[in-house]
Amino acid sequence: MSERARRRRIGVEIWIVLGLSLGKSGVYALVNIVARLTEGTPLADQSTALNVSRSARPYLDLTYQLLSIGFALVPVALALYLLSANGRSAVRRIGLDRARPLRDLGVGFGLAALIGLPGLGLYVVGRAVGITVEVQAAALNAAWWTVPVLLLSALQNALLEEVVVVGYLMERLREMRWRAPAIVVTSALLRGSYHLYQGIGPFVGNVVMGLVFAEYYRRRRRTMPLVVAHTVLDVVAFVGYALIPVEWREALGIR
Repeated sequence: MSERARRRRIGVEIWIVLGLSLGKSGVYALVNIVARLTEGTPLADQSTALNVSRSARPYLDLTYQLLSIGFALVPVALALYLLSANGRSAVRRIGLDRARPLRDLGVGFGLAALIGLPGLGLYVVGRAVGITVEVQAAALNAAWWTVPVLLLSALQNALLEEVVVVGYLMERLREMRWRAPAIVVTSALLRGSYHLYQGIGPFVGNVVMGLVFAEYYRRRRRTMPLVVAHTVLDVVAFVGYALIPVEWREALGIR
């Protein structure tokens, strides 16, 4: 196979993987933000909810939640499968293994702190200037399984985004001989795109997060610390926000 044909094949593969996962989410988010901006209601007066209940019956709701989490991980399995086509372990290739657990945990928590605190500040500023919608981080009905499902959802988000947007995409673009800055920026813009439904502020914040995470991967070739960091950020957003006093949540625009 010629080099040109190989690159074309990789390009088609990338479009398929993204079309089945976060690329599709990015397109829907773009349409959503256009709809929000043109409906006549300011972004500051609009809201969105994450982790919503799917049924009033608790065990049926639990079934739907687990199915949603499970099927959302299929693109992760696909990306890892494709990266292992040459017989090399995909998890070792992108640093998703447990080769250095303590260091990965330390770096992950450090990245979470580096991204999380400024991200919260950006959210508050975005709400104040009217470029960010009100985000309800968890809208599940209260049940014994609510917190475990939120933890699983946080892990699922982390695996999906870090494996597909960082590990898989950056490896494939590198094989296509893209330059490092273009790879890093593309990964970051993709990350920002599927958060557009939350407003302009979250888009900018996630692009910045994407730049940091992609550059870390470019230098270290490990996604495990990124998965740790992303999981911590989502756990705090999904579960921890409930511990914030009501008056603080109202001031931050969180229900």
